[in-house]
Amino acid sequence: MDGQAGGGAGAAGRRGSAGEVFAVFLRLGLTSFGGPVAHLGYFRDELVTRRRWLTDQAYADLVALCQFLPGPASSQAGFALGMMRAGWAGAVAAFAGFTLPSALIMLGFALTAARIDHPAGLGALQGLKIVAVAIVAQAVWGMARSLCPDPARASIAAGAVAVLALLPGGAGMVAAILAGGLAGLALGRGAASGGAPVAVAVAPRTGAAALGLFALLLVALPVLAAAGQALAVAEAFFRAGALVFGGGHVVLPLLEAAVVGPGWATRDAFLAGYGAAQALPGPLFTFAAYLGAVLSPGPAGAAGASLALLALFLPGFLVLVGVLPFWDAFRRLRRAQSAMQGANAAVVGILGTALWSPVFTSAVRGPAEFALAVACFVLLTGWKAPPWAVVAFAAAAGAVLALAA
Repeated sequence: MDGQAGGGAGAAGRRGSAGEVFAVFLRLGLTSFGGPVAHLGYFRDELVTRRRWLTDQAYADLVALCQFLPGPASSQAGFALGMMRAGWAGAVAAFAGFTLPSALIMLGFALTAARIDHPAGLGALQGLKIVAVAIVAQAVWGMARSLCPDPARASIAAGAVAVLALLPGGAGMVAAILAGGLAGLALGRGAASGGAPVAVAVAPRTGAAALGLFALLLVALPVLAAAGQALAVAEAFFRAGALVFGGGHVVLPLLEAAVVGPGWATRDAFLAGYGAAQALPGPLFTFAAYLGAVLSPGPAGAAGASLALLALFLPGFLVLVGVLPFWDAFRRLRRAQSAMQGANAAVVGILGTALWSPVFTSAVRGPAEFALAVACFVLLTGWKAPPWAVVAFAAAAGAVLALAA
């Protein structure tokens, strides 16, 4: 029964093949633009409405779980959906199909961006850094409205900003999230979740083993990091993946601390890659493929991309598998919901701090670039333009500004 569909899968209780799952998720990986929330909408349309792999209720329960856990929610949902359809092989096939298209494009961009020396090309790269300002500002605004709807949670977000002002870097982010969770517990405003059990069955011993492996890696990798650069890279990306609460954009400050802080990548290269990632379908976490490919010292290239990508995704998948057997009981605990509300509010403050530095301070160097950032923000929020179109506009505008200078 381990890894098979449970109750609520409806007509789609029939088992499929890993090849079928890979083909479906490859198509989704090539066409799913717009970020995690949009991805979940694409999944529902394709797998619930069209293919009837599971019922709407089963899908809603699964999405609730993935949004509660740290990690990339849409990729976690895809992993679980593949597992429901074709067991563990289906889970791996869903991850590969959804992730490979954008990961390969990001790898190609990493291998070619450093060779761009024409003014128009350099201007386009600057445009990618500027559009990151608008995209992160949109994320902060949207997350603040949903995760900080009252004065108490807004104060937790402000407190996270203060923590990072006093203790910048990865340690400050961990402290801010822990403090937010404790503040949420003290406020005690969470409501226990109800509903049917999530429709993916994992044996309790398998879940416990996954949680044990997650904890072991979280403790052991920092110790092993001194043994070599590859292990140091694995530790940095695993730690970032373990702390991503509240959406894919939250990985930005975590990865910036992990790779720019120790000097493995420049801020300019970091922001150019982040901007490029916004134009692609599939998970934003494939930004890790770009970073792994440009790391100095290595491993770089395809090896670095693969290591960084797997290390960033692994924590979310281990936690997902670990929680599945116990989720139905856990989500009924009001105190757990309260802690998560506080942690998510702190995440808003962390992302807001990243909006200022490195995103704004590294990208906006004058009035023309500020005007372009504002224009991109209005296109995203006012005109509801798709992110890929705004990225293309910013790159073109950056090239024009460079040629006009």
